[in-house]
Amino acid sequence: MRLHRLAVTAFGPFGATQGIDFDELSAAGLFLLHGPTGAGKTSVLDAVCYALYGQVPGARQGNGLSLRSDHAEPLTPTEVVLEFTAGERRLEITRRPEQPRPKKRGTGMTREKAQTLLREYAPAAASASVSGSASGPGQWKALSRSHQEIGEEMGQLLGMSREQFCQVVLLPQGDFARFLRADELARGKLLGKLFDTGRFAAVEERLAELRRAAEKRVATGDERLLALAHRMGQAAGRTTELDGHPLPEPTPGEPGLADAVLEWAAVARTGARERRDIALSAVRAAEAAHDAAQRAADATRERAELQRRHAEARRRADDLERQRPDHDRLRELLERARAADAVVPALDLRTAAARDHDTAETTERQARARLTAEPGLAASALAVIADIPDQRTPAAPATSPGTSLPAQGTATPDETTRHARGAAVAHGGHGRGAWPGPASSGEARASGREAVASGERAPYGSDASAVLGEADAEWLGRVERRVREELGALGAARRGEARAEAVVGEIGALDGEARADDEAIEEAAEWLAGWEETHRAHQRRIEAAQEAVNQAEQLGGRIEPAERRLEAARRRDRLAGQEREARDELLRAREGAAAARQHWLDLKEARLRGIAAELAAGLREGEPCAVCGATEHPGPARPGAGHVDRTAEETALADYQRAEEVREEAERTRNALREAHAGAEATAEGEDAAELDRALAELRAAYAEARDAAADGHAARAALDRAEGEHARRTAQRQEAERRAAARTSRRETLARERAALLAELERARGADATVAERAARLERQAGLLAHAAEAARAADAAATRLKEADARLADAAYRAGFATPEQAAEAVLPPDRQREARRRLDAWQTESAAAGAELSDARVLAAAQAPPADPVAAQTAADAATRALREVSAADAAARTRCEDLDALSAQAVADARRLAPLRAEHDRIARLASLAAGTSTDNERRMRLEAYVLAARLEQVAAAASARLRHMSSGRYTLVHSDARSGGRGRSGLGLHVIDAWTGSERDTATLSGGETFSASLALALGLADVVTDEAGGVRLDTLFIDEGFGSLDEQTLDEVMDVLDSLRERDRTVGIVSHVADLRRRIPAQLEVVKGREGSAVRHRTAAAH
Repeated sequence: MRLHRLAVTAFGPFGATQGIDFDELSAAGLFLLHGPTGAGKTSVLDAVCYALYGQVPGARQGNGLSLRSDHAEPLTPTEVVLEFTAGERRLEITRRPEQPRPKKRGTGMTREKAQTLLREYAPAAASASVSGSASGPGQWKALSRSHQEIGEEMGQLLGMSREQFCQVVLLPQGDFARFLRADELARGKLLGKLFDTGRFAAVEERLAELRRAAEKRVATGDERLLALAHRMGQAAGRTTELDGHPLPEPTPGEPGLADAVLEWAAVARTGARERRDIALSAVRAAEAAHDAAQRAADATRERAELQRRHAEARRRADDLERQRPDHDRLRELLERARAADAVVPALDLRTAAARDHDTAETTERQARARLTAEPGLAASALAVIADIPDQRTPAAPATSPGTSLPAQGTATPDETTRHARGAAVAHGGHGRGAWPGPASSGEARASGREAVASGERAPYGSDASAVLGEADAEWLGRVERRVREELGALGAARRGEARAEAVVGEIGALDGEARADDEAIEEAAEWLAGWEETHRAHQRRIEAAQEAVNQAEQLGGRIEPAERRLEAARRRDRLAGQEREARDELLRAREGAAAARQHWLDLKEARLRGIAAELAAGLREGEPCAVCGATEHPGPARPGAGHVDRTAEETALADYQRAEEVREEAERTRNALREAHAGAEATAEGEDAAELDRALAELRAAYAEARDAAADGHAARAALDRAEGEHARRTAQRQEAERRAAARTSRRETLARERAALLAELERARGADATVAERAARLERQAGLLAHAAEAARAADAAATRLKEADARLADAAYRAGFATPEQAAEAVLPPDRQREARRRLDAWQTESAAAGAELSDARVLAAAQAPPADPVAAQTAADAATRALREVSAADAAARTRCEDLDALSAQAVADARRLAPLRAEHDRIARLASLAAGTSTDNERRMRLEAYVLAARLEQVAAAASARLRHMSSGRYTLVHSDARSGGRGRSGLGLHVIDAWTGSERDTATLSGGETFSASLALALGLADVVTDEAGGVRLDTLFIDEGFGSLDEQTLDEVMDVLDSLRERDRTVGIVSHVADLRRRIPAQLEVVKGREGSAVRHRTAAAH
């Protein structure tokens, strides 16, 4: 890899764009990068690393590092552009980190995403040198903008990681000086990163995991066996047979654990079977004793029960005889209740009649109270009484118009009150549901009503409201009819009142029309006054719509190109994903083709190694050999193990060719997608799809707004037409309103005269009421109250009649049932539930008497009563003792059987587990030996060297050999670096030791004993040797540009000359070496220089070539 040009903008200390021409600096093969401290020498190397890998070297990547220069202008983006050659390809990579930038709209800052662009230079002629200048004929072709894809591409081109690049290209001498003095652990970490030996460490870890897993499986199996042993110990219990055989307690994983457990289980099973046989004999003897005791206890309990039954029957018979008088009285009470059941319907009928009578009286009192509460109704009723003709009262003259009821009659007030006095009698009463007594209130009210009907007159000066409170239903009905007759006489007056209201409404309507016409005339005049301004406004609206038409045409022409760019941006994003997939497919195809090629080459090499056997297979006795021509073949070659013939090689070659075709097809697909992606990127002009979508939406919104405004042209012209029509309409409207006003004046005068006549007539008809309608409503309400009171009076009379009939029926029913009075019949009535309870008590007494007699006459009970008293407690105690004894021996027998079954099952399970555990233990021993060997902890590993350390030791040996070639030159043949695999002492490990051999003394010593200058020479040699080895390890990528950072100040002049000679030897192999140093003598020795100068506006770079120097 060779660097050509570097351009940094707003990066690190560089505020403005700074360009570095490595081709110009590399003309002499060696150049110096110098400048004051903090100027930015290391930032140049950071820019190179950032361009290639998107990250800066080492620890500078972290700690919140910002790549953007504080000296840069806000609108200047941070950018690094590097042009370099890798292999046969000349490339240019541009990177922009994520950085703030001013917002395009509004104020403030926004974060801009990181951007990467990779381009490749394609010369015009095939013979053009790819390592020459790219400014001649040819063109740059964009390869990708994807961070991930470019990162993978750079990894394939360079063949090394960022850490490796920073060690072999940007040679940090301080790091290698520390490497010389570091212990083996630190060296192992650095070498592991550089040579990617993580897979060997993964093998160690995998073996350790397998060992831990095997240990866990074996320990789990042993723990299961020990658990089974403990369960067998619990099942066996503490017995004398096991006193000499304690339960084994080995540690899980200890050899012989399974045999110890199985041996102890056999002893436990034998003792358990013996104890089971002894328990079975004891059970049989206890069962016989238990049966005999149980039979004796049952017989004793039976005799005691019969004796108890006899005593209980005797006691119950005596108690029932003492209760006989009470049961006789209960039987008599039940007989009277049965006789009173015939009177119950009459009692219920009389109770219902009394309840209905009370309800009717309450309703009548409420209706008469409303009559007396109605204002003026009592006085009107007296007038009606005077006006109703009878044999003793002449007819009253007709009422004059305008009075509510007749104001006077032929009778005087004293005679009128005497006529209704007979209705004022006192109300008699009785309790609800009481038996018939004195005359009821219905009878008293009937006598009063008869007095009113007969024409008796109340004395002068009595209360007029008593008429309404005591009048009968017939008289109230006659008053109602007279009121309704007067209500009918008001019909014509009510129609006149309605007409008067209609006339008033019509006059109001005419007045409303007059006001509406006045308002219309005023509105039309006001509207017509602004007609000229309205007409000009419509004209301006039409002109604005025409301007919007022109604007819409312009915006419409911009929409299609914007849509094409948006579609291209979306296609670009979609193709980016497809290109990534194609790239992954290409990587897989490349790996498959490489594997197929390697397989073919391996088979070809194997065939060549066994070609003698293949040729010998065609030898025939007496025929010449195709190689030597001899006809005798004493020792022809024989095919060895794994011999490869021609067919296998050709099959592998065909597989490789097919894999290569797949790779080429994948590469063509990837290239086609890449070109399509680049074309879409060019069409989208590098804009983000979201930004284009937003811009297109704004353009469409503006176009829609302009189009809506243009569409208003037709509406504007239509509005002008409507306005002109409105002008004509309002002019005609004003003329028509003036004509209607003249006709309306005559009609209003006619209505006023009609209204005056109607009001005079109504004044006479409404009397004392405000209106005829109010008078009619009052008469309607009074008629309703009179009708309701008359109906309530008739209902009260009917209820009183039914109550009298119910009293008569009750008295007759009591007599027929044998009771002297209804009160006696009512007292004898018992509810059905009490009758049922009395019958139940009588039946129960009879049943208990019969049962007690039957019990006393039973033969078995009599025989038991004559026998001696039984003692069931003593008999049961003996039976319980036998039961306990049987239970104890049965429990012992069951426990013995369970113990045998459990021990048999657990023993079988232990045998099965021991068989399953045997192969696991063998596998664990094998894996443990292999893991210990790889981890360096096995006794078979004499040097205690880990597998990864063993691989790194081989790499370190290569690095030491490559470094020694340069160190011997720089030290005038004195020092040689060698790898040492000796153990570091004590229990330490070996494998990564590094010593130096001093040719002057012939001794070998540690590199930590070197002086400062010697350490620099050794570290430089080590760095160059490491670069060579890592380069070979990475696939042989040639590194044509190297940087050496600091350390030259510790060298004397002679050693510096020797070091410069070594660096010159690198130049002879067409390498370019850049030295980063403060040493002033180097500025004299090295003519090609790149100086970094710092200033207030940021740092800058200055070139100084060999010719200028």
